[in-house]
Amino acid sequence: MVHAIITGGSSGIGLEVARQLMERGASVSLIARDRDRLEKACTDLEAGLSEKRKRIFTATADVTDRAVLAAAISAAEQRFGACDILVVSAGRVDPAMFDDQLPELFDAQVNLNFIGAVNAARLVYRGMKTRKRGKIVFVSSGAAAIGIPGYTAYCASKIALKGFVESLHAEARPFGVLISVAYPPDTHTPQYLEEMLHRPAQAKKIMGSVAPWTPHRVADKIVKALDRGTKEVHFGFALTMLALFGAFVKPVVYWLASRGQWLRRHD
Repeated sequence: MVHAIITGGSSGIGLEVARQLMERGASVSLIARDRDRLEKACTDLEAGLSEKRKRIFTATADVTDRAVLAAAISAAEQRFGACDILVVSAGRVDPAMFDDQLPELFDAQVNLNFIGAVNAARLVYRGMKTRKRGKIVFVSSGAAAIGIPGYTAYCASKIALKGFVESLHAEARPFGVLISVAYPPDTHTPQYLEEMLHRPAQAKKIMGSVAPWTPHRVADKIVKALDRGTKEVHFGFALTMLALFGAFVKPVVYWLASRGQWLRRHD
């Protein structure tokens, strides 16, 4: 039976990926910082599933704490066996203009979104490499494609993650391990609702006014990409164009945003 470990699995995209993998019969281990949210997620996932598919393990851990995360993943693998799929979904975003943001909040985003992702991958990658099979998908963001005012820490962390994924993909490919990354757009999660309370006006000009995607829709694309062995998962026409042709598209986006004319409808 496939064993999927999901960081940040107590809500949002991570939770929906877990749901879809469980519906396929996978055993799922959820790792997150908040015990109450984990328990609620577990109850939510089990609802409507047959007893034979209620194979969930949960562990409380902060992915920036290597020792605690290592213990959580070790416990998960003792319960359901070696990790076949790792979904790295833990992350945070705290919008603020660079000179207004506390250094501690800047560092927290970089540490969680980048270093925490690396920590999780490190703990399962060697085993996958030895077994010559396994899949790791990092949930990044469309913010990895363009610098956004008010998102200096977030964009930096996601762009760093992109470079890490590209390098690790090249290392892992000869050993049969898939390293992939998803670049979702705004997604209607609890974190998004909090983010929108603080998104600067300058960022809104760049990002437009498109309705956020649902977590289910984003997770569906990620799971299907895992099936196909896709290296990169893009969402919607505008973000795909930014990712593939950023050198040409970004100057136009910035120019339109400076005039308040950036597309009000991306997709």
